[in-house]
Amino acid sequence: MKVIVADAINQQGIDNLEKVAEVVVDTNITPEELLNTISEYDAIIVRSRTKVTREVIENAEKLKIIARAGVGVDNVDVEAATEKGIMVVNAPESTSITVAEHTMGLMLSIARKITIADKSVKESKWEKSRFMGVELRNKTLGVVGMGRIGSQVVSRCKAFEMNAIVYDPYLPEKVAKQMGVQLADLNTVLKEADFITIHVPLTDETKHLISTKEIKMMKNDSYIINCARGGIIDEEALYEGLVNEEIGGAALDVYEIEPPVDNKLLTLDNIVVTPHIAASTREAQRDAAIIVANEVIEVLESRVPKNVLNMPVVDPKTYEEIKPYLNLCKKLGSFITQSINGQIRELEILYSGKLAKIPNQDILTRTILQGILNPILNDPVNTINAATIARARGIKVTEGKTSDANGYDSLVKVKGISDNDVFSVEGTDMHEPTIIKINDYWVDVKPEGHMFISKYQDVPGAIGTIGTKLGERNINIGIMQVGRDIAGGKAIMILTVDQKIPEDVMEEVRKLENVFDAVGLEL
Repeated sequence: MKVIVADAINQQGIDNLEKVAEVVVDTNITPEELLNTISEYDAIIVRSRTKVTREVIENAEKLKIIARAGVGVDNVDVEAATEKGIMVVNAPESTSITVAEHTMGLMLSIARKITIADKSVKESKWEKSRFMGVELRNKTLGVVGMGRIGSQVVSRCKAFEMNAIVYDPYLPEKVAKQMGVQLADLNTVLKEADFITIHVPLTDETKHLISTKEIKMMKNDSYIINCARGGIIDEEALYEGLVNEEIGGAALDVYEIEPPVDNKLLTLDNIVVTPHIAASTREAQRDAAIIVANEVIEVLESRVPKNVLNMPVVDPKTYEEIKPYLNLCKKLGSFITQSINGQIRELEILYSGKLAKIPNQDILTRTILQGILNPILNDPVNTINAATIARARGIKVTEGKTSDANGYDSLVKVKGISDNDVFSVEGTDMHEPTIIKINDYWVDVKPEGHMFISKYQDVPGAIGTIGTKLGERNINIGIMQVGRDIAGGKAIMILTVDQKIPEDVMEEVRKLENVFDAVGLEL
């Protein structure tokens, strides 16, 4: 077995690899040299410098695994690797402690005004009264996103005798109690917390999650910390909130534009800023090297690694059969998690037609779970870890198969059950993902772009009232589909619109006569 280490990693990872394989360390290898030599290797380890492109992967005759000694895999063509049956792994847990500790550092810095006090003393000043701070003890910590990093922050804050409330729609009550935290909605966290720390991914749903309205909800002596992703906090709104003393202070490690050149926030004294270094420690780099080295060893010794970012390896024939449905399954999962009211507790999946004859539908189920979980979790969900994460989140999954596909080659039906809602969606692949049923209403919908779903009473004028309300708010409708059970009964409307519908517009639609519910989706 032969492994190439194409970027600099900690020596301990290399030492571990050398116990089981021949290791070539070439941290200056050029793209042309990698392209010409990749066929010699069973595994490759990279960080950020080396790009593992589709062309490189297509030349990789023996390659079994691509390992990224870090969190992201932007420099790896994961799709090309998947198509060729090559595993892609990373080391997401390597930075959990590091980022949590940096969060604590920022929290203490802003609470005790450490950075501006340091600057003052270095300028030969002695302004003790200017730097009156606050204790963490007996304060309320608000956590937005309770994944690996969020839970580590909570653990450390408990040592400071802080209380914790958490906003995480997919954290079961039982798990929250075990962690010693109180679950709450986002508004409650914003209103009650003294320190708010963000640990969610940047998605369409979380972009500007904290903006003017949210900042006005916060206590005027509260603090907000972001070590997750730039763009989750609306920086213009944050600036106004800090200048107008609507909140006590902020601490940022990430920014909407990096580096934050000419950013007005940098002119303020009540903010602490660092240059996206939350994950940058010697220990994190060491741990990343050890983790990916061990993942490579697992594969070379014919075992399954735990941090695989792409689908499990399947035989080429099966992969070609299921390939068109993988995108459909991910879309169905994302569709249902954005449409259902409440937290999904149960999931019923039915495979019909040709898909029912495939020996194992596991990869399809995992892809559905990936679509359900990725929009609301900070840590990446993939087809390897999706089932484990779903179980940890208290989601019960039931699969079924039937040969009857209602005239289609194959169908996939997903039903979600929450504490207060049942929502189902059914689709097929007709050269592109297509939804044919929503809550058992026949439709013909392409799940893509900005979408809108409304449940309403099928009475004259109901559709027009909804359309008029959207028109009043300059929301242009591109495609409309409706379905109903019987004339005058309950009905459903699905729209594709030209822009994301703001939540206040959705609330206005929900208040219309004969409208039961309305939700916006981003697919």
